[in-house]
Amino acid sequence: MSLDLNARVTGEGDPLIVVHGLFGSLENLGGITQRLSDEWQVHAIDLRNHGRSPHADTMSYPEMAADILRYMNQQKLDSACLLGHSMGGKTVMELALSDPARVSRLIVADIAPVTYPPHHDAIIDGLTGLDLDAVGSRGDADKALAESVEIPAVRQFLLKNLVRTDDGGFRWRLNLDAIEREYASIAAGPTAQGPYNGPTLFIKGGESDYIQDSQHDAVATLFPSALMRIISNTGHWLHAEKPELFATLCRRFLNGEFDQKG
Repeated sequence: MSLDLNARVTGEGDPLIVVHGLFGSLENLGGITQRLSDEWQVHAIDLRNHGRSPHADTMSYPEMAADILRYMNQQKLDSACLLGHSMGGKTVMELALSDPARVSRLIVADIAPVTYPPHHDAIIDGLTGLDLDAVGSRGDADKALAESVEIPAVRQFLLKNLVRTDDGGFRWRLNLDAIEREYASIAAGPTAQGPYNGPTLFIKGGESDYIQDSQHDAVATLFPSALMRIISNTGHWLHAEKPELFATLCRRFLNGEFDQKG
């Protein structure tokens, strides 16, 4: 069953729906939302089990795409441009492949339409193993999480999901149980066969290994009109590392500039 998603709408113009990745929320793409809301009405979405959206026991890509389609229907959006990063990229790909008439343009940030091997085990173990009853501050949580997650920036990103309870303690805003249980579905590729023939832009981080040469055939089969752009000296979080360049690429694509220049 589809869910009513939490969203934040800013700007005016044609609708653009932006969708975060695993362990994230609509705030993760806030810099891009701010940069593009001068020309578009940007709908930043919290996916199920993330941010302030409802929790559910399952989170397959058809379900998450159906959630966004439900949101579009509620907002009376016959079609919209879609932008998704990582897990959000797979979600918007699923929607475009299953219901292409609802997607006017598609932007996929640093993810391919394929199944990935498990690579979040340390993060999931660290989050689920954190004893929240023993956490008195975010500093305590950061110190405990460092045993599983070495990179400080990654820990700070994850700890944005840690919120205070009414009694002064902490809880996870994420539905960690569902994420752990449904990880195989999250790692899988989109299930819809498509193809989506509309204008499509894949943006890859130059130092990221999420989109590899061996996956280009899968991209071309499902998205025959796809273009690829690479942002050099960036990793998987390319939209945070070089937000101005990322936003410029999105703007040019959304305005149709690449349609003529390739």
